[in-house]
Amino acid sequence: MKLVILALIMFLCSCGSTSIFPISRVAPSAELSAKKSRDAHQNYVLELTVKNLVTPDRLVPPGNNYSIWVVTNEMGVFNAGQLRTKKMKRVKFLTIIPYDFNELFITVENAGNVTYPSGIEIARTRI
Repeated sequence: MKLVILALIMFLCSCGSTSIFPISRVAPSAELSAKKSRDAHQNYVLELTVKNLVTPDRLVPPGNNYSIWVVTNEMGVFNAGQLRTKKMKRVKFLTIIPYDFNELFITVENAGNVTYPSGIEIARTRI
């Protein structure tokens, strides 16, 4: 019985919400999806899968990186991290966030340490 309960708890912890971003007007070839789940410490885990996204220096105006933003209930808009890679064919981004969130979006920025989005928004989804 204990084994069944443990298996059920592990299954419930591994479940999460998945969201597919709508087609971006800025980067229409990009395929973006996000998954939100909880870890063993009750933090929120964000896993972002990015396919076929052009490097930010090819956009008009160009940028240096893509910033990932989450809209939290407790902290408002929160910078969850950056996508900084030259090969954007397929990128996985994984981070842990202590606050619950129900929306996320990606912008192209000139710096990675910005505290509020100021660049062009690439895509947005609710999760």
